[in-house]
This record gives sequence, C-alpha cells and structure tokens, in this order.
Amino acid sequence: MKSFRSVYLFSILCLSIILLPSCNTYYQKNQQFQKSLVAGNFAGAKELLVKDEGESKGKNRLLYQCNRGWVEYSLGNYQESIQYFNQADLYIEDFQKSYGNEALALITNPGVKPYAPEDPEKVMVNYYKALAFMKMGKYDEALVEARRITQKLYDLNDKYKGKKNRYADDAFAHILIGMIYDAVNDYNNAFIAYRNAIKVYDSVFTPVFGLSVPEQLKKDVIRTAWQTGFSDEVDVFERRFGIQHSPPQSGMGQVVFLWENGFGPVKDQWSIMFTKIDKSGGWVTLQNDELGLSFPFFLGNLDNQSKSAFSDLSVFRVAFPKYLERPPYYTHARIRMDSILYPLEKAMDLNAILFKTLEDRMLREMANSLLRLAAKKAVEAAVREGDKNIGAIVGLLNAATEQADTRNWQTLPYAVHYTRIYLPEGSHTIEFEAYNGKSASKVSIPVVVVKGKTTFISHRSIETYPERSRTGK
Repeated sequence: MKSFRSVYLFSILCLSIILLPSCNTYYQKNQQFQKSLVAGNFAGAKELLVKDEGESKGKNRLLYQCNRGWVEYSLGNYQESIQYFNQADLYIEDFQKSYGNEALALITNPGVKPYAPEDPEKVMVNYYKALAFMKMGKYDEALVEARRITQKLYDLNDKYKGKKNRYADDAFAHILIGMIYDAVNDYNNAFIAYRNAIKVYDSVFTPVFGLSVPEQLKKDVIRTAWQTGFSDEVDVFERRFGIQHSPPQSGMGQVVFLWENGFGPVKDQWSIMFTKIDKSGGWVTLQNDELGLSFPFFLGNLDNQSKSAFSDLSVFRVAFPKYLERPPYYTHARIRMDSILYPLEKAMDLNAILFKTLEDRMLREMANSLLRLAAKKAVEAAVREGDKNIGAIVGLLNAATEQADTRNWQTLPYAVHYTRIYLPEGSHTIEFEAYNGKSASKVSIPVVVVKGKTTFISHRSIETYPERSRTGK
C-alpha cells in the first residue's frame, strides 16, 4: 500500500513539473500573430495560423477557429471564414466539461482545460457569420444566424435569471437581427428586433455601459413601425425621441456602414494575498484588507488532509484573471457622401462589456481558485506525510502552478459603430474619415447600390495603443 502511495505521489509530482506553466500570458505567447494584425498584415497572420494548425485540435481549438475565421473574413475569404466560424459555433453548442480536465486543473491551473468562451464571444461568432453571408448576398443564411443569435440571447436570459450579471442580453445583437430582417423586407420582425434593442439600451446598455440609444436606431424603429402599419407605435416613438418620420425616397438603395474600431482587451492575471480568519462551525474567512475583500469558505466539506493543510497556513496567494485594455487610436469617425456627413454612432462597447462580464463573475472565480488551492494543499499534505523534502518541493510547485486562465478571443473589436444611408442605384464612393483629435485618416470605399436592396459594408480600424490596466491591479 505504501509503495502504491509513493508511486501515486511521484506521478503527481512529475505531472506538476510537466504542466509547470511559463510566466507568459496567452497574449504574450502569441505576440508574432498580434504584431501581424496590428500592422495590417492579415496574410502574414494567416500564414502563422496555418503553421500552427495543431492548435485547431488542442485545448485552444475554439480560439484558433475564431481567429482563423476572423482573419479569413478580413481577407475577404467569406466562405472560408464561415467554415471556421461554423466549427466554433458547433464547439460552443456541444461544449461539455471534462471531469478529467477539471480534476487536472484542480492540482495545476485552469489553463490546462479546453477554453470555454465568454458570453459576448459566443454572440460575436454569429455576428461575423451573418456579416459574411450578407457580404455574399446570402440573406436567407444570414437570417438563420439571426435566429441563432436570438436563441443565444434567450439562453443568456435563462442562465442569469436572478443572478448578478449585466450581460444577460445584447442591444447591438438585436440591432443586427433587425438589420437582417430589414434587408429581406420583413419589416414586422425588424421592428420587433429594433424595439427589443431599445429595451436593452434602456435597462442595461445606458445605465451600465453608458451607451445611449443610437439616432439611427431611433429612425429605424419608427420607419419599420410605419412600414408595418403600426401607427400607434409610430406615435409613441416619435413623441419619445422627438423625431418626425419622413418616408424614405422611392427608388433608392440602402447602405449599412459598420465601423469596428480597434481591438478588444486581452487577459492578464493578478494575485492577492488572503489572510485566514478561523470561524466556528467549520467556516473560515479569507480576507484582504487592502482591497476590502472578504470571502467566507466552508471547510466542513473537505477531507481531513485538506483541513489540515488549511490549518497549517494563515496566508494564501491566489491568482485571478483580469483584462488589460487596448485603447483604440481613433476616438470617432464619420462617412462623407456627396458633401453630406453621416456620423458613425457607437452601438456596442465590447471592451466595457467584457470588463463587466469578468467583474460580475469574480466571486465565482474566487470560489474556483480557492477550491484549486484546497486541492493543491491536500496533495502537499499527503506528500509531506510520506517525505517532508518532497513535500517541500510540491509546495514550491503549487506556488509556481498557481496561475489564472489568461486566454480570450483577442481579434474582437474594441467597439462597433454604424449608420444607414440611402443612395440612388449605381456605383458610388464613400469617404470614410476617422479622427484622433485634429488628426484624420481618410479612406475611399467603392460601393455598388441596387434599388430596393441593402448593401452592408464593414470597415475595421486596427490602430491601437499598447495594452494597459484600467484597475491599477
């Protein structure tokens, strides 16, 4: 029995050494890929992904599929983009926790598990699929993606019902759904989607993320209510927004212009020291006075070795994920058409949403980290019982493997802005202008407009400042 136990403990020790992580975050490990993106070298970024195709089958397969899908989309390879995003979507749909990976993560760190996407990342997979289909003129397929987004939003509402989570719905996703229905002349469903978007702005996006209802959304909800014959709703929204509806000029086509600005945040890690305060009834409180954190932890459900390990220490170091912001270079933009200026309004702030999403689940992150700490200390206590020297080594390995999961989808935009313009049929050139103070970047974008049809243009500004902390942690 003793021999078996020695082999077991030795195996745990070897496994910990093998899985000993580097100090680099996921972002730092992919610096070459990131540099290609920031330089606008999407072909070079694709080459790096092709060389690293083994990632498509590993624990980071979802991130590989999302990055590959986005790079193909940026290169104009829309069919290839859809193929990779389809793989990502199926993975999200079929994602199940592996108990083996969960157990392994308990004695190392969560980075050994297959990557589980953040909720906004799940929705953005379908956003890019829908845009790719619309770029190809496949509006029926885009409608399928609209319905898939709707289902994901229902799932989010159910998932967080009664819980503290500020991303339980997505106003911009509803706008996108409305745009797709609008493009196929289904004005009834377009109106419903636009109205739902306004509700989410009112309840979440304005009070939490500081985003007001975009002027374009106000116009679109009134127009589609009028096109559907909902005169009462037209009156309600005209009075609320102070807009008098004017029917669009006949014989025109439409252009929906989407501006994706910068890059979203990247994950880093931070650690804090907790002091253990013993309580009665099997409870202890792990407390950090500097940050004002207090986390009760019940020891009654742990085995004797874990309880003993907790009793031996009074101070614990625990690692948690955090985001680093990558501020976009340009602060605002507009498009110019025949001397008429159309401002591009911010409809979605992915940076803010991702920060809030992580903040909302911090207590769950703490619980998982403390559970991981308990498992590590239990292994350490068992090893020390057999050999104090090896036990000391395990203690050092426990400290070294205490890292947060720093993975996330890092090609997402910082924010999305948009507008809608009406143009006569034919070829046109739209002048895009992005501003940083008085400095401006101007790009001419050709577009072919078809009478009665909607053309979607998406433009990405990749200029970004280096990553930085917003919290000071």
